[in-house]
Amino acid sequence: MRDAAFTLVKQYYQAFNAGDMPAFLDLLTDDVIHDINQGGREIGKEAFAAFMTRMNQCYEEQLVDIEVMVSADGQRAAAEFVVLGRYLNNDEGLPPAKGQQYRLPAGAFFVLRDTKVARISNYYNLNDWLEQVGGV
Repeated sequence: MRDAAFTLVKQYYQAFNAGDMPAFLDLLTDDVIHDINQGGREIGKEAFAAFMTRMNQCYEEQLVDIEVMVSADGQRAAAEFVVLGRYLNNDEGLPPAKGQQYRLPAGAFFVLRDTKVARISNYYNLNDWLEQVGGV
């Protein structure tokens, strides 16, 4: 179970980095819970897809230095990584986008069910990002 969980999380990030949204979304349960960094909670694959559409319009990101850790029972996982990004288009409530580049340490926690991601909670330092894009 641990190996399958490890592989699932790696596939999640491979699909993200490839920009393969159909493959990325296929790794989620239909009732996936998405805890947005310093934001709300969204439930369902449709809500997650809408979130990713907005993100992909506003940001260009690649995740590097990805380290995945999995619980003994394979039902939970965590990942630490670095986000290399560019702020392309204005995102609501954030500073104006001018193509600013950023490098941001981040992490995520997963709940896994039936070989899919059932919950994803992402964390990064928003103030660090704001400083890097000139918003503070």
